[in-house]
Amino acid sequence: MGITARGVGLLVAAVVLLGAGFRFAYPELTLLGAAAGTAVGYAAVVAAWRPRLEVTRHAEPDRVARGEAASMTLTVRNTGRLRAASLLAEDRCGHEAVPVPLLRLRPGRDTTVQYDVPTRRRGVVRVGPLRVTRRDPLGLVALSRPYGGTVPVWVHPRIHALTAVPTGAGRSLDGRVDAVPHGSITFDSLREYVVGDELRRVHWRTSARVGELMVRENVDTSLPRIVVLLDNRAAAHPERRGGVAASFEAGCEAAASVVTAAFRADLPVVLLLVVPEPATPERGTAEDGKAAARGALAGWRSRLRRGGDRAADVAPDAGAAPGGPLDRLAAADLVDDADALRATTSLLRRDRLGDTLVFLTGPGGRGDLGQVGALRGAYPSVVVGVFGAAEPTPPGAAGLVVVDAADGAEFAAEWDGVRRW
Repeated sequence: MGITARGVGLLVAAVVLLGAGFRFAYPELTLLGAAAGTAVGYAAVVAAWRPRLEVTRHAEPDRVARGEAASMTLTVRNTGRLRAASLLAEDRCGHEAVPVPLLRLRPGRDTTVQYDVPTRRRGVVRVGPLRVTRRDPLGLVALSRPYGGTVPVWVHPRIHALTAVPTGAGRSLDGRVDAVPHGSITFDSLREYVVGDELRRVHWRTSARVGELMVRENVDTSLPRIVVLLDNRAAAHPERRGGVAASFEAGCEAAASVVTAAFRADLPVVLLLVVPEPATPERGTAEDGKAAARGALAGWRSRLRRGGDRAADVAPDAGAAPGGPLDRLAAADLVDDADALRATTSLLRRDRLGDTLVFLTGPGGRGDLGQVGALRGAYPSVVVGVFGAAEPTPPGAAGLVVVDAADGAEFAAEWDGVRRW
């Protein structure tokens, strides 16, 4: 509960009047002081009344590309039974406050407000909670309370159409990709038998040992697999304006474009960040944060190892489904971690998650292309996208295919111009 400046003044006046009235035996001053004190007390009681409100909100749509339109529909219902509510309310939409009129909201009635969600910047826009302020008629006391929860609106990077997709060193057995003449199907794991499985895939020896039918699960290792590695180190994107690194935003657009193009070509794709989990203040020192980042790297390593090609991280809607790679790109931010790239490249070399590696970085990451180039033994095709560099990257740097671009649109044009992956 907060007392306004008017309330403070009236409360001070009440004390002075009561003191003067009692001290000098002026009943008129005492009466005025008592009236002022009573008014402040009444205002506190009125403001303390808690209206019973039910708040629901719906985003349409809740996932958009940067610059696209998104709206929020807010419905406030008075679930009380006794009196109408006249309140001041505002909804929180990112860093902006949206006024919500709640004048004479009768019991059982509701009011609906619709407003646009800002999508100028990539990220997650948190909408809510609704802040309802209750004031007394004299404006002496004001009390604000939150109602309802928060709803995220995911602003994804823009997607630029790519006509070319790396086919890797393998070949799809169903004829989708014909880069090389040989392919194979490799054993991945055992699982329990379900109705519809072919009996020729039953592993009889294991089934006899465990007492139930176990089926071999195979993966097509010849199907080209694309690994997109986005450099989210702060050192790789040193130039920022208004807290935004244009080179990192361009890298996010390029990553989203490659992931979407791979999905449309029906190719497995994995999206990774150089620093998968940023260090938070409660983790303590920078060394603690680096240890946590390495732990997160080990986490996605084991997850991808278990899932094989099925850990493509691409949902049926081109990665736009909840929890998909475009959501992770929307939530991605720059992190300070000098050793993250070394740890990530070490794990990529050890686990070999695919045969085509796409590394997207900024001008500050050009000095680390040697570490990425060392992965060519594990990844036959390595493509590097460098964004925001003042000068072109020397051709053939570290034996890599390098695409220099200023933004996502230029990256798409240069990408489609690459003749040999």
